[in-house]
Amino acid sequence: MDLFAQIQEAAAFINAKFANFQPQVAIILGTGLNGFTQDIEIIQELSYSQIPHFPVSTVQSHAGKLIAARCEGVEILVLAGRFHYYEGYSSQQTTFYVRVLKQLAIKRLIITNAVGSVQAHIKNGDLVLIKDHINMQPENPLRGRNDERLGVRFPDMVAAYDQQLNAKCLAMAQENQIAAHLGVYVATQGPNLETPAEYRFFNIIGGDVVGMSAVAEVIVARHSELPVLAISIVSNQCFPIENIEPTTVQEVIDTVQNAEPKLSWLVKELLKQKIY
Repeated sequence: MDLFAQIQEAAAFINAKFANFQPQVAIILGTGLNGFTQDIEIIQELSYSQIPHFPVSTVQSHAGKLIAARCEGVEILVLAGRFHYYEGYSSQQTTFYVRVLKQLAIKRLIITNAVGSVQAHIKNGDLVLIKDHINMQPENPLRGRNDERLGVRFPDMVAAYDQQLNAKCLAMAQENQIAAHLGVYVATQGPNLETPAEYRFFNIIGGDVVGMSAVAEVIVARHSELPVLAISIVSNQCFPIENIEPTTVQEVIDTVQNAEPKLSWLVKELLKQKIY
């Protein structure tokens, strides 16, 4: 079965399970960000393992569920957990759900994640609105034969991120005393955290934050002409180099969970304003 047929089968399955539900926005929850699901009206849930052709989340704090919900009067899909290249999946597999979301007629995708900061002024717990990225992952999700039904062969990435919405979010955050920045996301393969020399390199080449996800999803969203807003929470500060301290996954999760209410507030405000 080719990719297009797999997408259709997965979307048909979800539509059948979530009957009479018409989501406008989809939100991918990153590491430690499952708290968002505690303050929304959950209508129905599906385990990723139930959905045809979906991979299964294997990472701590990624629940692995597709949730149909209502938030601020808007019907949404929440992807509680994502897939990463380092889990052993191909980039095409890690971005499969983005294809399915497009098939489900989602109008906007909101991507969230945890990142390390490679700028001294971007601190733990700050929000970063992604304005651009540098892709250092070894595989591109568009590699291979292109199916024109999914998108053009050579998608342009100049407008991969919604800069007007970024500016709106930045202003809203600042008006409410939430530390937020615009930033460039550097995508690495993982799962190991980066070395001090790599952090310095990312700083030199113009990166603001570094993470192990998001970028492949954005590439496929752009290929699919699905508008994207990407918001990161800084879980550990990796610059200046002399201040770096060893970091555990649990420390990352704890930092993100402490900052998560700020991100949830911002997303809910956007939903109130019908940003789709």
